[in-house]
Amino acid sequence: MLQVSVLRNNTEEVKKRLAVKHFKQPEIVDAVIALDDERKRLQAEFDHTQSKVNAASKEIGKLMGQGNKEGAEALKSDVSGWKTSLEPLKEQMTLVEKQLLDTIVILPNLPGPGVPEGKTPEENEVVREGGKKPNLPEGSVPHWDLIKQYDLVDFETGAKITGSGFPLYKGKGAKLQRALVQYFLDYNTAAGYTEYLPPFMVNEASAFATGQLPDKEGQMYHATADNFYLIPTAEVPVTNIYRDTILKQEELPVKMTAYSPCFRREAGSFGKDVRGLNRVHQFEKVEIIQIVDPETSYAVLDEMIMHVEKLLQSLELPYRILRLCGGDMGFTSAITYDFEVYSAAQERWLEVSSVSNFEGYQTNRMKCRYKDENGKIQLLHSLNGSSLALPRIVACLLENNQEADGIRLPEVMHKYFGANKITK
Repeated sequence: MLQVSVLRNNTEEVKKRLAVKHFKQPEIVDAVIALDDERKRLQAEFDHTQSKVNAASKEIGKLMGQGNKEGAEALKSDVSGWKTSLEPLKEQMTLVEKQLLDTIVILPNLPGPGVPEGKTPEENEVVREGGKKPNLPEGSVPHWDLIKQYDLVDFETGAKITGSGFPLYKGKGAKLQRALVQYFLDYNTAAGYTEYLPPFMVNEASAFATGQLPDKEGQMYHATADNFYLIPTAEVPVTNIYRDTILKQEELPVKMTAYSPCFRREAGSFGKDVRGLNRVHQFEKVEIIQIVDPETSYAVLDEMIMHVEKLLQSLELPYRILRLCGGDMGFTSAITYDFEVYSAAQERWLEVSSVSNFEGYQTNRMKCRYKDENGKIQLLHSLNGSSLALPRIVACLLENNQEADGIRLPEVMHKYFGANKITK
């Protein structure tokens, strides 16, 4: 959530930066400022009336002490009238504050420095590429055929149990999932991230705090009886650990990692874009989150990008890093870098990670702050990244490493999987 002071002090600049995200309602900035003006006016009137009540109450005591009962009674009558006017003022303030909150949350985060002005994914900037695209042997097939040949995932039974987009991993497919999760967590904790295993459902306040509400209701599974939401990523519960918290500067940075299943009601078209593991409604992911001093957040962003890049290098996968343009960025993000791996059998790039700096957008919603060296309470910055999302990683590991006698695994996975190949 943007700060009203930022909108007020930089109105035209804010509108200009919102245009980079192709936000179509710049007039909302003016509406927020007008509502804040009204809130301040009502607050000033309430405070002035309350101060008159307080001063008169003291004066009544003095008058009674002087035996001036008539003067005290007259003043009591005034106080009664003032007190009566306070209640509707309080109701008006509550209404305006709600209108202000309901309006300001419509505004997305402002794009940070370096965000390209494009509108579509085709206008994202390729920052760099790494790894080597494999030359597949004759007769190579995409992963949805490989998982049948090696009996790794059963989509039909998953659909019977739940519905389309809920894969059932089995045998070596389940073991590969477990091995990858363990490796990713070990890799992250070795870099100083504290591991958490969070709840897989969150309440409305948590979903609001990280920006899922009121923006992504249509993508989230909602348990209506308890008003809980199944998480779309571990970012949501883990970041909320520090909701309504004031940290000390020496406690920064906070570095957290977590595994979780992720649930997303994403609608997809037919075809290879959503076939097999390319897009599913439930998948596994390991997340990294940092909460940091605002002055260091862009240096931390670079650090997190390098962290994910080295992880992909260890998996021996060809990859590229994209800086997302304004029109392709998420609602809450100030800047996002996507990682894609190359699927040789499908001959296309598949997204496997996003690393984002939210600046103070989430922490303002969460009231996650710190006390600086001068004792002043300031907003922190939050960042997160996928390290990594499993389905498309699995798809590319299977496709890119298929050989005549099995599917070769990268060396780093041998001890986790207990073998150097997946065989029939």
